[in-house]
Amino acid sequence: MKDEPGRPEGADVVVTAAEIARLAGVTRAAVSNWRRRHEDFPVAVAGGASSPLFSLAEVRGWLEDRRKGREASAEVRLWERLRAEFGDDMLGGLTAVAGILVDGVPEADGDDGEGAGSLRALVAELGAEVSPGTLLAELTARLVESPGRAGSDGVTSARLIEAIRYAAGPSEGTVLDPACGIGSLLFAFADRSTGLFGQDVLPAHARFAGLRARVAGLTAVTSVTVRAGDSLREDAYRELKADLVVCEPPVGVADWGREELLLDARWEFGVPSRAESELAWLQHCYAHTAPGGRVVMVMPTSVAYRKAGRRIRAEIVRRGLLTQVIALPAGMAASHALPVHLWVLRRPADPTGGVDAVRMTDLGGLDADAPFDGAAGRSAEVPRIELLDDTVDLTPAAHVAARLTDYAGEYAALRAAIARQLTLLDGLLPPMEAGAGGGLSEGASVSLSELARAGLIELSEDAVLSTSGQLDSDYLNGFLRSAANNRRSTSASGTFRLDARGARVPQMRIAEQRRYGAAFRTLAAFEESVRELTELGGRAAALARDGLTGGALLPPPESDGGGPADHR
Repeated sequence: MKDEPGRPEGADVVVTAAEIARLAGVTRAAVSNWRRRHEDFPVAVAGGASSPLFSLAEVRGWLEDRRKGREASAEVRLWERLRAEFGDDMLGGLTAVAGILVDGVPEADGDDGEGAGSLRALVAELGAEVSPGTLLAELTARLVESPGRAGSDGVTSARLIEAIRYAAGPSEGTVLDPACGIGSLLFAFADRSTGLFGQDVLPAHARFAGLRARVAGLTAVTSVTVRAGDSLREDAYRELKADLVVCEPPVGVADWGREELLLDARWEFGVPSRAESELAWLQHCYAHTAPGGRVVMVMPTSVAYRKAGRRIRAEIVRRGLLTQVIALPAGMAASHALPVHLWVLRRPADPTGGVDAVRMTDLGGLDADAPFDGAAGRSAEVPRIELLDDTVDLTPAAHVAARLTDYAGEYAALRAAIARQLTLLDGLLPPMEAGAGGGLSEGASVSLSELARAGLIELSEDAVLSTSGQLDSDYLNGFLRSAANNRRSTSASGTFRLDARGARVPQMRIAEQRRYGAAFRTLAAFEESVRELTELGGRAAALARDGLTGGALLPPPESDGGGPADHR
């Protein structure tokens, strides 16, 4: 819940649809249905069409009027019924509901007694309120959002689906997802497809996906085929060439069948190692792509640079098949919070139709909810020849940052900052005269702990603050770090830990304290300036080296005598 920026002070707090769902104990899909079905649902007071904001007071009033906030909705009651009947196998529960919606009986083995009848009655009650497709969509959304759901469970998150649709661009024709899970990603392309083909290693996933397509009415607008089986070992669509192949493959699976598939014709870029199962899935997807068709793959970020996959990466770049790599913000995958990449490949319509450059897009720094079309200034076209080095690193951040850096401008600014810092340093280090030596350490002194007990100072772990006009803080902090106090803070083993309470400072009049305090302040400023100069120098050297080796900067011109010009 948040105060919207720009709203008048004291204006009502606004909430998102997701926050309303949490407030009412329902899914976001249920809130969307309330908005569609109930004319008296509060209207959005701010935000856009994709992220509306509602008045919290109005929402609470509406929930109270309809008792949605205190009395479980029919959807929630059904969910509780499924939880009681199916336990942790909620996918089995949703499959039973889908079976009822399709055939009038639960699609679950052995569930034909009193429990089945009760479930049928509750589904029928809900069917009077919402369409079958809406009901199953709401239950599926709740399954996806369940905090106790282990791993990805064959689910691609809604945000990742949006990103894949964005990367795929406008497309028509057949779509294949060889690791389709419960079908969320595959069905997202139903509006632009002449045929959907899915396969999943778990029969339960494939079974639910098939029923889900029927309940949602997808089979009335396009052909939908979902089969069970391991796509790498038991390819259900050996002859299929799809116009678009999308896939979020299983990650880090060592036993993907390498030994039994060593001679498989799909490995035209090279046989993946046991640790590179994702590159096996990539080649499987490419093998099923029609001429002119595309592949959009979800990849762990490490696949872009791991040594084991360098040869395969080099081959797809050399042939001009990789068209884009998009780095996405963290938290978009359903199974983990790590960032992921999208790799986009295109099979040329003819053998000479490969691309000359790979578009690198770095959205990693964006908020996870930011629109994907806000990539302006975050993309760079990288000639494929520049990628074919010893590492073949396909990490977008490395290439985008290099191309978006104004090397000449930043180098000039750093040189000017270094010049200013050098001038400042020259005036900071004060001239000092020779002293008698040893007198301050041997004269009268007082411990900081005594001053603290007297209420004249406040002590922290590494600093002192005077609370009295009798003591100067800079004088105290300067002597706190004297050689004598440093020795007191160093143990016999050589470990140093500043002991402010055990430190001692010489006794002197306040006027003399202030003289010392001023000198200590100047020395502190000098040290800080030296640290800043060191940092500036390091940045300038690194920038210059990168610019020279990358061609963004040129070396200084030679002088008339043939030697380097004087650029002081």
